[in-house]
Amino acid sequence: MSTPLELIDIGVNLDHRSFDHDRDEVIKRAIGAGVRVMVLTGTNLKSSQTVLQLAKRYPKVFYSTAGVHPHNARQGDAETIKTLKELAHNSEVVAIGECGLDYNRDFSPRPVQDKWFEAQVELACELQMPLFLHERDAHFRLIEILEKYKGSLPPAVVHCFTGTGEELDSYLAMGLYIGITGWICDERRGLHLRELVKRIPLDKLMLETDAPFLTPRDLVPKPKDGRNEPAFLPHVLETVARSMRKLAEEVAQATTHTARNFFQL
Repeated sequence: MSTPLELIDIGVNLDHRSFDHDRDEVIKRAIGAGVRVMVLTGTNLKSSQTVLQLAKRYPKVFYSTAGVHPHNARQGDAETIKTLKELAHNSEVVAIGECGLDYNRDFSPRPVQDKWFEAQVELACELQMPLFLHERDAHFRLIEILEKYKGSLPPAVVHCFTGTGEELDSYLAMGLYIGITGWICDERRGLHLRELVKRIPLDKLMLETDAPFLTPRDLVPKPKDGRNEPAFLPHVLETVARSMRKLAEEVAQATTHTARNFFQL
């Protein structure tokens, strides 16, 4: 976009090794592109501690989450929830997660995923902190677990939504928020999202890159190393706005407002 807008990227894996050689430059490019706030994703205890330290280095620009991704659920032990709770007491930590269920890749056994997801839901309910959710091929089980906590469930966002219309309607009916990534820019896999995004109220919609993953397929020029970065969020915004038949400025303002309210920034 020619004029940078104030954007919030709600999902950045900035601790990923692909950023080790130029992390400061990546941050500068993001800010220059109008991405003024980034929420750094914690995916296990070590990652959650690392992104917290990054958030402390860049106050008001970075915030972080603390959680155990379903891929890492098999690493859970007696100290897991205690450690997450301690991390959550830091003001930079604004959500519990990334947590949820992944029945597609099954890197952790499903009963183990269920156990640690529910434990993190309970922690979020106890602390009344937002949930940053991952779900793949596990929609009905995820809903089943969340339903148990309906009376005390804090705000929750389904990060990187790529599902069906029925799944979207189910999430919205539960009051969940929806995160949209560069998947929507993929003419092979993301075309259905360009229709579904029209059904997401602006006060339930947030934008994210999930960098360094999910580089927008139609990005020109493409990064030589294929790495996604938060500076590409305006490209995601443009596709979302075009799909919704709204001005990019309107979508930017609304999603930023939604993210600030959701994470209490």
